Amino acid sequence: MSDPTTSGLSRRDLLKKSGQIAAASALAGIAIPHVHAGENHTIQLALVGCGGRGTGAAENALSTKLGPTKLVAMADVFTDRLSDSYKQLKDTGVAGQVDVPESRKFIDFEAYKKAMDCLRPGDVVMLTTPPAFRWVHFTYAIEKGLNVFMEKPVAVDGPSARKMFKLGEEAKKKNLKVGVGLMCRHCAVRHQLLDRIRSGQIGDLLLLRAYRLAGPTAKESAPPKPDGITELLHQIRWFHSFLWASGGCYSDFLIHHIDECCWMKGAWPVSAKGSGGREYKNGDHDQNFDTYSIEYTFGDGTKLYLEGRTIPGCFQDFASYAHGTKGGAWISKDGHSPAKCRIFKGQKMEKHDTKEIVWRYPSKDEPNPYQLEWDDLMAAIRGDKPYNEVERGTEASLVSAMGRMAAHTGQELTRDQMFRCEHEFAPEVDKLTMDSPAPVQADKEGRYPVPQPGRKRTREF
Repeated sequence: MSDPTTSGLSRRDLLKKSGQIAAASALAGIAIPHVHAGENHTIQLALVGCGGRGTGAAENALSTKLGPTKLVAMADVFTDRLSDSYKQLKDTGVAGQVDVPESRKFIDFEAYKKAMDCLRPGDVVMLTTPPAFRWVHFTYAIEKGLNVFMEKPVAVDGPSARKMFKLGEEAKKKNLKVGVGLMCRHCAVRHQLLDRIRSGQIGDLLLLRAYRLAGPTAKESAPPKPDGITELLHQIRWFHSFLWASGGCYSDFLIHHIDECCWMKGAWPVSAKGSGGREYKNGDHDQNFDTYSIEYTFGDGTKLYLEGRTIPGCFQDFASYAHGTKGGAWISKDGHSPAKCRIFKGQKMEKHDTKEIVWRYPSKDEPNPYQLEWDDLMAAIRGDKPYNEVERGTEASLVSAMGRMAAHTGQELTRDQMFRCEHEFAPEVDKLTMDSPAPVQADKEGRYPVPQPGRKRTREF
């Protein structure tokens, strides 16, 4: 669509001017009534990928107080997911901002283009499909001049990471605002902890530890492919089970712990080594390990130890910890939100040992980081401020892939080796159609190729 003008001002100028007022009002705690929002002030949204995370992102986008927003188009490859997402959004407090008639609901592998074609330059597209498609959809968004919110991870292997780094630079040149769904970085409580760590309250940072020890999670263990669905669509529906689609459960689940620890450290690891295994798989219907144990090393020799597990009946922990020469800290505890950040006098950091707590967030009601990341993106759009999280999101994705590949191959890897790795899981993902074969194929028994540490040393499957 063309970019309409009023009194010589482009829509981008109108967004900028109204956005500055909107951001100032919101920061003053004053919600902007929709009655003051003309059509040119409304940021239109398109949702590409209508699963649970995409639906949540859409609700957050529509809940921002930084000026009016409206959802106008939706895209997926599954009719039921799009329908369920639409119904869920219409059943919330943002229902009045959902304007998606049947003519703007698109189903197929080209649906992302049709949804983005409903937007105007300066609007926002939400890219929340499985990560394999991120670079494909981001390329089109840049061509259309759209601001972007994309879920993590943004890359699953070396080649896709290289593409995303390059695309991030192209988006900067076009002054597009891009948010990446690593919401922990927007957490107000973690920001306070970061300031205290950097001011020396726990002394020199010596060690980081992170754990996501849980039972079966999301789509990480696929059942055998049922009748009535193609192999490709089966793998996309169970995308956490397939490395090409998501980077597997390691990249999709553990990236938040990796990212928040690296944030506190102020650096990215330069190498990784690790191990893991498949313990109780009933047939090889996915490509994941059940357990992962990774040692990341930073440039100064500091370590980050990361543990992941998806086995039922075991001890559970969902947390990240920092150890310093003067004490320790919870970076997060019992989930991503609320963070429950604490600083302790020593290294034990027991939950109920209140005498050891030096600092904690003064309120039990923490601001929601999923909403904060959207408020930050919208403030940048409305105020026309530089905002591009692609480089950081890609680095977090690459570092996650480095740890995963170290475990899958049984080798110690450097960050640069991961970056240069030529094993591209799905090199023709941009050419997929509803009738395409899947990037990985099962054998006659329905088993998929899995990592073989020590045997396959330069590729993961």
